[in-house]
Amino acid sequence: MNLEKQLHDGLKAIPGLSSVDIAHLSSQLSRYITLITKWNSTHNLTSVRNPESMITRHMLDSLVVLPHISGPNIADVGSGAGLPGIPIALARPDWQVTLVESNQKKAAFLQQTVVELGLQNVTIKQERIEKIKPENKINTVISRAFSSLERFMRLSKHLCAQNAERCRFVAMKGAFPDMELMQLPPEFPVEHIVPVTVPGLRAKRHLVIMRCHSE
Repeated sequence: MNLEKQLHDGLKAIPGLSSVDIAHLSSQLSRYITLITKWNSTHNLTSVRNPESMITRHMLDSLVVLPHISGPNIADVGSGAGLPGIPIALARPDWQVTLVESNQKKAAFLQQTVVELGLQNVTIKQERIEKIKPENKINTVISRAFSSLERFMRLSKHLCAQNAERCRFVAMKGAFPDMELMQLPPEFPVEHIVPVTVPGLRAKRHLVIMRCHSE
């Protein structure tokens, strides 16, 4: 099975993509995987080296969050290779996605990817998260492999300052994060913990959805 066919089948199994042109999205994600593979040898973007594994562990894993997040302004904190921000931006061209990545080499890859995929709804911020000043009201702050829940919230809480009541923080985790949840202070209440199923992946996945008490 080629990459696009595998992507197409996986995308069809994800809730929330019914209004998306799956064939076009599969093609774009396939090009994105090719770019990651090309840059990975010199920039160490991800420990996943196999393009087929990237479909499940990166692309589909990023897109299962779609039914659980709100736009139109998304901030992807510690974006790395652009995950989950770039797949989200490809699936939702009507949303504006800001990728925050302080590493210069990874940020350079993100810039090149934006150019090659023609992503007009993506902005790159090569800066530490605590120094970011959002230009628009953020609806969702998301992180995939950034840090612990407590650190994620502490460093990025200012991103929701303009929209505290409506903005949500979404942390993508594997197994149920018992210890991290115990370490969260009361100022960062958890609204939902959602188990999600990634097509073709047996490993557990959870989304921790939080908010921040307005000052």
